[in-house]
This record gives sequence, C-alpha cells and structure tokens, in this order.
Amino acid sequence: MPEVAVPEILGISTEIIGVWIAAFLTLAIFSFLYRDNPIYKMAEHIFVGVSAGYGVVITWHEAVVPLLIDPLFRPEAVGMEGPNYIVLIPGVLGLLMFSRFFPRYDWLSRWPIAFVMGVYSGLAIPASIQANLLPQLYATMLPIWPGMEVPVWVAVSNFLLVAGVLCTLAYFYFSREHKGAFGAASRVGIFFLMVAFGAGFGNTVMARISLLIGRVQFLYLEWWLPMVQEPISRFFGG
Repeated sequence: MPEVAVPEILGISTEIIGVWIAAFLTLAIFSFLYRDNPIYKMAEHIFVGVSAGYGVVITWHEAVVPLLIDPLFRPEAVGMEGPNYIVLIPGVLGLLMFSRFFPRYDWLSRWPIAFVMGVYSGLAIPASIQANLLPQLYATMLPIWPGMEVPVWVAVSNFLLVAGVLCTLAYFYFSREHKGAFGAASRVGIFFLMVAFGAGFGNTVMARISLLIGRVQFLYLEWWLPMVQEPISRFFGG
C-alpha cells in the first residue's frame, strides 16, 4: 500500500510546522520559570482556548448528536423505529443552563443544576461507598497475630495497617478531649497522616517530573536534534 504524502504549506511539511509550533509553545510555558511575561500568557490562553473548543466539539459529537438529535430527528441512525421524545427532558434542562447569560432569567439555571447535583449525589454516594469505604473496611479485617498461615512480617504489616487506621480515626474524633491514651493514639495518627500526605505529594511530584521529562525529550529528539543534525553532517562531510 503506497504511503500517503504528507501535506505541505509553502513547501514545508505540516509535520515540521506542527513540531515547531509545539516546541515554541513548550518554551513559551517554560519562560514562566524566569518571570511572568506576555509570551507565557499567550501560550496559556491558547491552551485554555483550544481545550475549551476541543471540549465543545467532543461534547457536540459524542453527547448532543447521538443522545439528543439522532433520537429525535434520525431515529433509524440509533436503531429506533420512531422518535424518542423523552430525550426532550434533558435537552430542555440543558438549554436552561444558557439562561445564565440573561440576568432576568438566570434563576432558571437552578433547575438543571439541582437536577445534576441530585442525580450525581445519588449515583456517587453508593459508588464511593462500594469503591472506597467498604474496601477500606475489608482491608482492616486482617490477622495481626503470627501463626502457621501468617508469617511474622505479614502480621506486623497487618498490625501497622490496622493501628494506622484506628489512630487516624482517633485524631479526627473531636467529641472527646485528646488526653491520656486517646491523645497518644491521636498523636500517632498525625504521624500516619504525614506519611500518607508525604507519599501522595511525592507521587504527584514524580508524575509532574515525568511530564517534564517527556517535554524535554520532545524538544531534544523531535525539534532540536533534527534541526542541528543535518548542518552538522554537512559540515563534517557526512
């Protein structure tokens, strides 16, 4: 199968133009490390604008068209025999959101907001309990004494897990004064919290460092190296 020719603009490959634009915007964002400047603001606005535009297009093609327009005006496209007028309810609620642009009628937007918040809460609370609370409870129901089937290091690990959960809960229990043994447990809970926050912060930093490494590799391998490789090879006769 023949390769598809790369489009060109003024004799320059669109791939090269795209690499240069990406490199310029990356360096423009990095310029904030020096200080705030108009180039950084321009790149920031471009990023926000493109993200918003892309989100609108995706929402239109992935939600509005298949879930509202097609069921009403092209039911055969979604495997229906006739129009589904029930979709008018979410459609009207969505249109009411635009009442925010008209101060006299902006109160109408409270209806779709209340509907979304209510539905989301009703769906999210059971899901959160199933995904977070119950697994955490199950994870603390562990053997903490060594035995034939529980090695010593496993028992110690389980004990630290259970103790950490109980001490952390003690720290957040404010109906009793933190004194005596209860106060000591709450202070131990602070230690476990700091360990958890530190691990979470470190994980976040490493994720950002990974993004930085990716951008630096892009600048070097896809922008800088091809730009200087050909002149260098010509200079050395290669």
